[in-house]
Amino acid sequence: MTDSNKNIFYILMFFAMIGWGGSWVNVKVLSNYINEYDVMFFRYIITAITMIPIIVVLRKSFKIDTKSFLIVIVASIILVVYMKYFYLGTKLGTASLGGAFVTTLIPINTFLILAIFGSKKIFKKDYFALFLGAIGVLTMLNVWGTDSDEIFVIHNLYFILASILWALLTITSSKATKISPIVFTFYMYLVCSFISIFFMDFSTIAYDKFDSIFYINLFAITIFASTFANTIFFLGIEKLGAANVSSFIFLVPFSAITLSAIFLKEEITFSIIIGTIMTIIAVKILNNIKIKKKKK
Repeated sequence: MTDSNKNIFYILMFFAMIGWGGSWVNVKVLSNYINEYDVMFFRYIITAITMIPIIVVLRKSFKIDTKSFLIVIVASIILVVYMKYFYLGTKLGTASLGGAFVTTLIPINTFLILAIFGSKKIFKKDYFALFLGAIGVLTMLNVWGTDSDEIFVIHNLYFILASILWALLTITSSKATKISPIVFTFYMYLVCSFISIFFMDFSTIAYDKFDSIFYINLFAITIFASTFANTIFFLGIEKLGAANVSSFIFLVPFSAITLSAIFLKEEITFSIIIGTIMTIIAVKILNNIKIKKKKK
């Protein structure tokens, strides 16, 4: 790939991460109109439909084997439960804390789960990183300067559960090795939208209250944060490599924080900023992520 093409992908990856971070703001806004299962249905069915032409253009096969489809079903169930806690945590708490807390905790939880089951070895640097990550998480929750009753609120529990569930989703999805990731995601979104129907009551949805703000945020979370961002992420892995793409993930919590301050007027505390930086450093150490390449 030429340098100019790489630069274009870097720009697209930047906007993709902005989309992922912005999804926390989108869910916060949409929670004023519809419940968690309505959000799931609209988000995933629209995203699945818009992914069809992309899969066709990329010449990916829609064919799926039995094992991969079973993994899709398990992953979809996990994703539905994740979205439930993602929604409830953001609705009751703040998008800024959720976006920073969950996105930085996910890779740490993934590492811990793999280590517990023996899939990863823990080295000395990892113990330091886990300690640093723990301090970062506690700092984000502002345990050093707040009442304990404010720490053990329900939305913080929802955020913790969401981070664990996404880690399980990551591990589960990695088992599907005989299918393209983008096609796997397409089927997962289809199954998620199908599952959510069983928990919905279309007659209670107040369609008459859907205004321009609702549709803008629905567009942002489906077309921008899901279809566009996921496609660019998967293409980025193919074109740039997983090592290069992984460093862009660090933009997600900061985009969530910034967009929450701009559009939701949320107060961004010093503890959230410092805690986020500490957990990002911990994630970098745990996953051996290099931000800059060594010069040849």
